[in-house]
Amino acid sequence: MTPERVANAVAAQRTLVQRLLDEVARVGADPPGITRDAFGTGENAAQAIIAEAARAIGLETRSDAACNLHMEWRGSDPAAQRVALGSHLDSVVQGGNFDGAAGVIGALAAVSALRSLGLRPRAGMLVLALRCEEAVWFGLGLIGSRAALGRLPKDALARRRFGTDRTLAEHMRDCGGDPEAVAAGAMLIDPAALAGFVEIHIEQAPQLIEAGAPIAVCTGIPGNIRHPRIRIQGEDAHVGLPRRFRRDAALAGADLALALDVLWAEEEAAGRPMACTIGRFHTLAERHALTVVPGSFELSLDLRAWEAGRLAALERRLHGIVRQVEARRGVTIRLGERNSGAVGPCDAAIQAALAGTAARLGIAQHRLPSPASHDAANFAAAGVPTGMLLVRNRNGSHNPREAMETEDLMAAVAVLALWLADAAT
Repeated sequence: MTPERVANAVAAQRTLVQRLLDEVARVGADPPGITRDAFGTGENAAQAIIAEAARAIGLETRSDAACNLHMEWRGSDPAAQRVALGSHLDSVVQGGNFDGAAGVIGALAAVSALRSLGLRPRAGMLVLALRCEEAVWFGLGLIGSRAALGRLPKDALARRRFGTDRTLAEHMRDCGGDPEAVAAGAMLIDPAALAGFVEIHIEQAPQLIEAGAPIAVCTGIPGNIRHPRIRIQGEDAHVGLPRRFRRDAALAGADLALALDVLWAEEEAAGRPMACTIGRFHTLAERHALTVVPGSFELSLDLRAWEAGRLAALERRLHGIVRQVEARRGVTIRLGERNSGAVGPCDAAIQAALAGTAARLGIAQHRLPSPASHDAANFAAAGVPTGMLLVRNRNGSHNPREAMETEDLMAAVAVLALWLADAAT
């Protein structure tokens, strides 16, 4: 399959791609941004749009027990390992249109281009629209891929969703899933049956804007440790209380946050990339007041790193910082619920093949680690050779200003399609 033929076939998919991007934006419209709620009306509507498009190009579609959408092009050799592709369709509240959805639509367009060329693959191709990648909905991210690969935490189905206060099990059942099968740990996708998994995703920082390249071959996906509800308990007191008597939970929160920022600066100076995010940081609305020293404080924490050993070392440092702040401020800090995501190394052979494919197509590309967690990390952790293509995006993600250009997505689709043609024949 020549690069020119594939490039022309992909170019012919631009109308399909733009139509699908526009349609999923319409069902998620929530000015000023996009909200496609996980295991709810937004994600369901987007899945229906994608499933209809998949059937129109001749793919078989089905939903698994966790409500992930499978769109399959069967290969001529049933024993051959399939190649899996895709991403997610949910969004954060009032986020952008492209985080996740571009990867599902791009994968579908790549397969559609190859079908239009009359390709008869030996190995099957499986496009996935995975459920609930965003952690905002249940306090746990990557739910669809975790469930599909038997990696869902035991307490996940009892978690309650933001905006409804209903459990994941209830939402899953409402969407036609089988939470009992998921709870039993059923393997919905057999990793051993996959030759690889490749995900297209917008970049979360404008590094490709700086580099002047439309796409990047991802070098790795960070693992994370998350504490969604850290509680600091001190003692409420009068504002006139001298400092030496205070057990100020708010200042303890500030100490914790600043100490973590110092840790981050130290790690960067040592050439060890990491990220630290405090998404919630507040006194309690029902208790705080102008003339009260706050005795209670809450925050959330996301720590991430690109090596498992480094992530474990950061967690040890976190616990040391907690002990120091407790002693200094006379408070108790309970880290509470702990979630984690596996480090997702990108397969060296897939990286090289994607970079070489881009070169054959004359598409400028960069090499970048992803700063974000992705479903691809769960496939990598399950032993599936994994790759990612990052698409240029000026304004980051998780906000209404996501600014991916369709032409840049089409560049990623061309690379994916040509790589698929080589990998599946």
